[in-house]
Amino acid sequence: MPDLLRALYARRLRQQVMVGPLPRHVGLIMDGNRRWARQMGMANPSLGHKVGAEHVEEVLSWCEALGIRHITVFLCSTENLQRRDDAEVAYLMRLIEQVVADRLTRPDARWQVHLAGMTDALPDSTARALKEAVEATRTCTTGAHVTLAVGYGGRQEVVEAVRELMYARAEAGASLTDVADTLTVDDIAPHLYTAGQPDPDLVIRTSGEQRLSNFLLWQSAYSELYFCEAYWPAFREVDFLRAVRSFAARQRRYGG
Repeated sequence: MPDLLRALYARRLRQQVMVGPLPRHVGLIMDGNRRWARQMGMANPSLGHKVGAEHVEEVLSWCEALGIRHITVFLCSTENLQRRDDAEVAYLMRLIEQVVADRLTRPDARWQVHLAGMTDALPDSTARALKEAVEATRTCTTGAHVTLAVGYGGRQEVVEAVRELMYARAEAGASLTDVADTLTVDDIAPHLYTAGQPDPDLVIRTSGEQRLSNFLLWQSAYSELYFCEAYWPAFREVDFLRAVRSFAARQRRYGG
């Protein structure tokens, strides 16, 4: 599609989604970086991670244009840290440090950064860069929040949340039986990485894979899911707008 036609199509899509219900919180599983690099004939497939990481800023601008204020981006899973070779993981961590420092913590930053994941499992330099981004954007007044899921796993998050809850109750003098007898769903949420944020209304995964891969398992219980064939670096604004349009057309059934 020529650029002019694509721009006109994107404009029409944007007009369509603006009249429908918009998601407050979007989760993004940015999949397909290495496959995109191979498709583009790059000698080093890991270069796809570079293009993909830099693409996050552009996608955030699309969200901002629609007034979507909460975004969670799945950058690196606990499985990635454990199963990928050391050189690829080191390269990915350096990229995350660079993108966070150069694109998300500038003086004119428009997104308040939050973290989700086991920072203790990350290289010291990566953990430090992420924590510095949180501090640098703490006073951001735009009302826009981006959560970076790095070294993240949904099952591990729930385990950590329950552990924190049990420690807190124990310090207050409660027994294990007391905790078990009174435990509710609402007790868990304040101990999740995303505490204080709305659950994602829409989760988008690129690359054609149709699974959550341990992403926001608790929070996405009632999320609408959208799977896009495009690899993450090739994920266009029209692809994003189609996902939002699909969300707006659905009749949400919370548990039904």
